[in-house]
Amino acid sequence: MKAEYDLSKMKSRKNPYASKLKKPVTMRLSEDVISYFKDMAEENGVPYQSLINLYLRDCVANHRKIDISWQTKP
Repeated sequence: MKAEYDLSKMKSRKNPYASKLKKPVTMRLSEDVISYFKDMAEENGVPYQSLINLYLRDCVANHRKIDISWQTKP
């Protein structure tokens, strides 16, 4: 291995994986939800945050919609 490399002649290019990078976010989740995913992640040998991401990605891929209906008082 050389002690020094001359990088001045290298051409730069955009990162081809930049669009696939994950963006850090802060979310407030119930403890029971976190426990659920942590337990499932441990059973499957994956990090729980990756498991949550996979679940949400599946929701996006399958265009899942949630039905939030608030009951009105008569």
